[in-house]
Amino acid sequence: MEQEEIECCEDFQVHDEVVQAVRGHMPDEGELCDLAELFKVFGDSTRIRILCVLSESELCVCDIAQLLGMTQSAISHQLRILKQFRLIKNRREGKSVFYSLADAHVHRMIGQGLEHIRE
Repeated sequence: MEQEEIECCEDFQVHDEVVQAVRGHMPDEGELCDLAELFKVFGDSTRIRILCVLSESELCVCDIAQLLGMTQSAISHQLRILKQFRLIKNRREGKSVFYSLADAHVHRMIGQGLEHIRE
C-alpha cells in the first residue's frame, strides 16, 4: 500500500453549517466504541478466512479446519469470537454443528471488503 501525503487547508476556516449537520448525524460514543471493537474482529486473518469460507457454504468445524489447514481447537476458538460479535450462527443436526454467516449484512461486508481491495 502506497503512503500518500495528506494535504491540509492553507487557511483555517471552519464551515459551521456542515460541521453542525454532521454532528447531528454522528452515532453516540458507545456505538462508536462498539463499531471499533467489531472492526477489530475483522483484523485477524484467520477470522477473515473463516468468514470467507462461510460466505460460500454452511460448514461444520471439521470442514473449516480441513479447508484452512488448522486444528479444530484453533477454529473453535475463532468461531467463539465470531459468534460473540454475532457475525456467525450455528445449528445442530444430530451430532454435527453447522456454522454459517449470521445474516446478509455480514455477507455484504465480506463482499464489499473484497471488492474494495481489488479496485
